[in-house]
Amino acid sequence: MNVVVGANQYGKAEVRMAAVTRGPERHELSDLNVSIALSGDLEDVHVTGDNANVVPTDTQKNTVFAFAKQSPVGEIEEFALRLGRHFVSSFDPIHRARVHIEASAWERIEVDGRGHPYAFRRAGDELRTATVVCEADGEWVVSGIQGLIVLKTSGSEFTGYIKDRYTTLEETRERILSTAVTARWRHHGSSIDWLGSFTAARSLLLERFADTHSLSLQQTLYAMASGLIEERPEIVEVRMSMPNRHHFVVDLEPFGLENENEIFRVEDRPYGLIEASILQPGAPPPGPAWDPYPML
Repeated sequence: MNVVVGANQYGKAEVRMAAVTRGPERHELSDLNVSIALSGDLEDVHVTGDNANVVPTDTQKNTVFAFAKQSPVGEIEEFALRLGRHFVSSFDPIHRARVHIEASAWERIEVDGRGHPYAFRRAGDELRTATVVCEADGEWVVSGIQGLIVLKTSGSEFTGYIKDRYTTLEETRERILSTAVTARWRHHGSSIDWLGSFTAARSLLLERFADTHSLSLQQTLYAMASGLIEERPEIVEVRMSMPNRHHFVVDLEPFGLENENEIFRVEDRPYGLIEASILQPGAPPPGPAWDPYPML
């Protein structure tokens, strides 16, 4: 029976690292979770156990720490590009390197109205993300955000949907709309003002969520994603996942009380899950930018 090795990758996942850049007046903090996946001439290691073409995952981990020391981490897209380029250019058997980084946000603690030079507080569970794929003849960069929790207490309705004998949900012209946004956007090129692009993209997502009178969560997703395509020429594709964090009006009539969209029962399961990709017309092909990581 002849069998062959299909698509494969290996690497060091979730290298947790804190990096401090110690300036004379203040410190900068990077709190990262770095995952690396390498692909290339790796059939022999699977079939015979020959490790001649393998860059040990421990080496990959050490490279993350060493690169953070050799120069400031900076923007996570650029740090991921430095790592990806290194693995592809330094090891002949490695043809593709995928680097995924999650960055936790920290804010300076204010003392007497000023940000403290070296004391920070965690700014919630929101993560900034970057995924970079490097090959000898190409680079692809996807930036993103996850855990961006938003809510509006008005400006959302849900009517006109299909109804059958299993439908119990009542139409509403006024509801709470809440979601935890996961958004990833593909760039055209890899020489970009990463911080400026990310800051603008995040602001656009929030503004479109707030200003769109929502007839459905799908419509809201489209409005948010299309804002990035329309306003940011470096962004050519946006992929978003938005769970509907349901808020149901509580029936207070048994207690002799009226409830005019004031008291809600919050349910985290089950939830509606809305996902879509929105593209710039004529967007360049994605290449391996969206290839699965992890594979399963």
